[in-house]
Amino acid sequence: MTVSRMAQTLIGSEIIRVAGEVNAMIARGEDICNLTIGDFDPGIFPIPAELRDGIAEAYNLGYTNYPPANGVAELRKAVTAFTQKHLGLTYPDADILVAGGSRPLIYATYLALVDPGDKVVFPTPSWNNNHYCHLSGATPVMVETKPENNFMPTAADVAPHLKGATMLALCSPLNPTGTMFSKKDLEEICDLVLAENRNRATGEKPLYILYDQIYWMLTFGTEHKHYDPVNLRPELRDYVIYIDGTSKCFAATGVRVGYAFGPTVVMDKMKAILGHVGAWAPKAEQMATASFLNKPEAIDTFMQGFKAKVQRSLDILYNGFKALKEEGYAVDAIEPMGAIYLSVKLDLAGKTTPDGTILQTSQDITFYVLHEAKLAVVPFSAFGSGKEVCWFRLSVGGASAEAIEASLTRLRSALEKLK
Repeated sequence: MTVSRMAQTLIGSEIIRVAGEVNAMIARGEDICNLTIGDFDPGIFPIPAELRDGIAEAYNLGYTNYPPANGVAELRKAVTAFTQKHLGLTYPDADILVAGGSRPLIYATYLALVDPGDKVVFPTPSWNNNHYCHLSGATPVMVETKPENNFMPTAADVAPHLKGATMLALCSPLNPTGTMFSKKDLEEICDLVLAENRNRATGEKPLYILYDQIYWMLTFGTEHKHYDPVNLRPELRDYVIYIDGTSKCFAATGVRVGYAFGPTVVMDKMKAILGHVGAWAPKAEQMATASFLNKPEAIDTFMQGFKAKVQRSLDILYNGFKALKEEGYAVDAIEPMGAIYLSVKLDLAGKTTPDGTILQTSQDITFYVLHEAKLAVVPFSAFGSGKEVCWFRLSVGGASAEAIEASLTRLRSALEKLK
């Protein structure tokens, strides 16, 4: 063996494999509606003009040296004020940790809390927790969720698995489903965590919640409201690590400014870990983000237009799939609630393609739809679900509304060809 056991057994990203096929088809000149990557086409969804201009100005002012390991003071103060104002969560500047997007922060949470062999509980589908368990040596406990509950975990789902676990990894709005916790479901899960920690012996490692809320600003309709553990149960404050940032809410995925906050003892260790890794957001981007977070009118103006465009694309997809279902095709969709994703069902396993191939797995369906409908989607198997689960994530950030509408027409034709 020439590499570590961890590296040798690391599983590649299924999303990247699908994207590779998509890119090859595009290179051949094929017109693909690419709904695979949780990213934004800047030609369709540009970042706020004030943020763009602020980044350029920051570089012109010479902010090109190393930032402090935990983030520039201006940004940490801005995050504290922004979080207090919009979420009612009060954390001191010292407990804010800035990094190059949310991924290093999630990984640092795993490394700060989880010893090799420790149990980490998370629902499937969910984004990347299986890979973070592999990287950290954790024992993954994958909890299958149901479409009847919008693929969000319930207290009944997680209760059998919390005893002895170190971390419960949750996300809302959820990548990949575009769905959210109800207040009742999250409250009941929080109560389970509190009860589990009360029952642990003195000196025993507590059960923590990793709460990824990177999409909290992207919720749709007055009936869909974002909830978080500490606001629902303040006693959980010492056990919740929040993952947040600007990548999704400002269409700024490439700007790479994420932040986390939580109990001091954990944040201090996460700072030390990332200090050694050097996973900093660039200093100019941090300074510009700090300035932008202090411009509430600019944020409100941007969010109104941005959310309306995202919701329009999601609604086109959702209504299109519902129309296909009413026509008798074996498809379905869950109402979009938040983020940039739609959960759709393509219940095509067992059907025969025009060339005589029988579709058997979600991967088979993915590539049939890609080649016949020129529509690129990601199966939930990329997020920990089994390959027999015929549900898929459709991400609207990289395609225009017009391209999405055209893809639905091609999808209908592809469905008609199946027997």
